[in-house]
Amino acid sequence: MNIGGTLTQVLPIEDSSQIGHARRTAQQLAEQHGFDATDAGRVALVVTELASNILKHAARGELHLRVLPRAVGAGIEILAIDRAGGFDVQACLTDGFSTRGTQGIGLGAMSRQADVFDVHADSRGTVLLTRFYPRNDKAPDRRVGISQHSLHDDPSCGDVFHLAFDGASISALVIDGLGHGEEAERGARAGEQTYALTPFASPVLLLEDIHRAMIGSRGGALAIAQFDGDSLRFVGIGNIGACLIAPDKSRGLASHPGIVGGQYRKAQPFDYAHVNGQLLIMYSDGLQSRWNLQDYPGLVHRHPAVIAAILHRDFCRGRDDVTVLVVALEAAHG
Repeated sequence: MNIGGTLTQVLPIEDSSQIGHARRTAQQLAEQHGFDATDAGRVALVVTELASNILKHAARGELHLRVLPRAVGAGIEILAIDRAGGFDVQACLTDGFSTRGTQGIGLGAMSRQADVFDVHADSRGTVLLTRFYPRNDKAPDRRVGISQHSLHDDPSCGDVFHLAFDGASISALVIDGLGHGEEAERGARAGEQTYALTPFASPVLLLEDIHRAMIGSRGGALAIAQFDGDSLRFVGIGNIGACLIAPDKSRGLASHPGIVGGQYRKAQPFDYAHVNGQLLIMYSDGLQSRWNLQDYPGLVHRHPAVIAAILHRDFCRGRDDVTVLVVALEAAHG
């Protein structure tokens, strides 16, 4: 199972006229990916509620949409993101509870309509996750989160990511092509295409193949992480940030200097044992590196998609393409 990199679709929610547009966009996305009228209707209903709640409780915010490739078909992910003062999540999940005098059917109803529902709210704002799959899709949700955005909403993005799954094993790639725009994307995509052929090969040999594929391009920074159900092997060239996070500690993953497709010294992979149950976070330098999940009580236990969205919301530099990839390292993936 391979998942190639795609940009996150962002829908601003700043006035009531944008609610209908968001509903139509999400419903059409679901229909284009095989959802029948009933399942696409669930998506439309929840997007309407999410957008309405942003306006009622936060005045402004965004919806982030993403297609979730599956072994057969696809799912749809919608995240509602704001910077308001947060709320009592458990109280608001109770049917009949309302903070604004409405009918109080919002969060509880949304949690029942969505196949995956999670939320983190604090004084910085709220990120609410919903994922939808067709009713005949019984495969488990993959606990992976991705937030990827190009500089100034350029259709070309110099960042790429790729994920591969094989039983309990996971392989993850992030490449940041130098600069941004079409030329940066061209080099990064050449590297991604080579990686996708053998994502579970020896990471050093894989890196050498990717390097050859990117020669003649601007080159870029790269990181590859391979999880085998218990341990993690990591190799990085350049400034792709990466860390392993457990509830009580975190540790950075070391990269080597250089440019893939340009020049670097032979890379040495690093092995990390007994990482099952931890989070792997990989990110391009469009994200600030000075963040700590412990500053967000309880966030480490939230869905990886919520974590990726919060890191992007609060630490995006705004000067480059940005990719945040969060993977729950769980043998149950298989």
